Amino acid sequence: MNPMTPKEIVSALDRHIVGQAEAKRAVSLAIRNRWRRQQLSDEMRHEVSPKNILMIGSTGVGKTEIARRLAKLTGAPFIKVEATKYTEVGYYGRDVESMVRELVDNSIALVRASQRENVKQAAEERTNKRLIDLLCPAPVKYEFSTAADGAESASEEDGSFERTKSKMKKMLVNGDLEDRTVEITIEQKASPVMMGGMGVEQMDMDFQGMLEKIMPTNRSKKEMTVTAARKVIFEQECDALLDSDKINENAIELAENAGIIFLDEIDKVIAAEGKSADVSRQGVQRDLLPIVEGTSVQTKHGYINTDHILFIAAGAFHRNQPSELMPELQGRFPIRVELNDLTKDDFVRILTEPKSSLTRQYQALLKTESVDLDFTEDGIEELATIAFQVNQSTMNIGARRLYTILERLLEELSFEAPGQKIGKVSINAAYVQERLGKVAEDEDLSRYIL
Repeated sequence: MNPMTPKEIVSALDRHIVGQAEAKRAVSLAIRNRWRRQQLSDEMRHEVSPKNILMIGSTGVGKTEIARRLAKLTGAPFIKVEATKYTEVGYYGRDVESMVRELVDNSIALVRASQRENVKQAAEERTNKRLIDLLCPAPVKYEFSTAADGAESASEEDGSFERTKSKMKKMLVNGDLEDRTVEITIEQKASPVMMGGMGVEQMDMDFQGMLEKIMPTNRSKKEMTVTAARKVIFEQECDALLDSDKINENAIELAENAGIIFLDEIDKVIAAEGKSADVSRQGVQRDLLPIVEGTSVQTKHGYINTDHILFIAAGAFHRNQPSELMPELQGRFPIRVELNDLTKDDFVRILTEPKSSLTRQYQALLKTESVDLDFTEDGIEELATIAFQVNQSTMNIGARRLYTILERLLEELSFEAPGQKIGKVSINAAYVQERLGKVAEDEDLSRYIL
């Protein structure tokens, strides 16, 4: 785990996310505490639990982005799930343990990608060797005679083949054979997607593992170019060189000690008072409790303990309060942070400051069509004003409003740009007003268009 300091984590998050300093501090400390825990003695390390976080704020203010960027910074396994897609055990829907299995799958992908780097060179060498064998197959040898002249002829044939093979190898390295066609064998394990109307993930884990082992392997031959075949063969060679059991073991350990589960819409599983139809919502909370408290979950790769997984829950809490969650579940989220609604100034910063801001994204996209977009200062101000006003007058969807507004603003230009060689286009206040002004001022229009 990368031992970044809290200040370094906050600084890195600042490059992508505007504001929300309190939330950034909370997550940075939670990550640093994980590193601190690893420095403790085994006895003390077992006692230290992660300080799970509850984020409270409207949609589009940065809750998910903070968690996602955090996972990327630390290289931690991460999944985002909506609490609303789970139902109490016994009701139709997904059981809460499936989120932990998804985390393990994510962790396996991370560990596999890391291990692939270690075998990359060997896999490339083996890939080139197989390609040479496909491009220049060994001649079939026939034994006609045991006489000396026959032996001499066979020796000359072998020498000629080796020279041809050496020439082919040189051409392959130089990239001269990329368009040649070869025939390769592709193996694919049959997957038992559904069985008697029951999804695979709902099966008993032991039975699922046994079923996967006995499923037949489908082999098919395909003709493809050397370029395409190289990718397929490289994947096959990587799989052959990697130790799946060791990867699974390391992945479970990584998920247990560094995994992050972002549980969105936690406020939606609070049962509305007096409504019997909401019984399953309360049941989801009861089922979530042991997962967050710490338990062992069976996966097809082995058991995983959730004691030290970091859970970040989030919700708008417009109609409910965090205090309406089950007391036991509340207690498992000791850190509460409230994220602020976005102001006009925040929108200006979102459009200009982040490394991959929307304005930079659109500039890069349209640059491919020889269009140079120039967002002027007053143009940015006007966009921020409209985004803020529409959020206030209709539904407040936070920074996501900017996606709709910019797409609407640049729709005509984006449509006309191909092949036109338009050149430089200045996105100033007048340009923004001309295309968005009337729509933004009409509340009914902005409700449906913006």
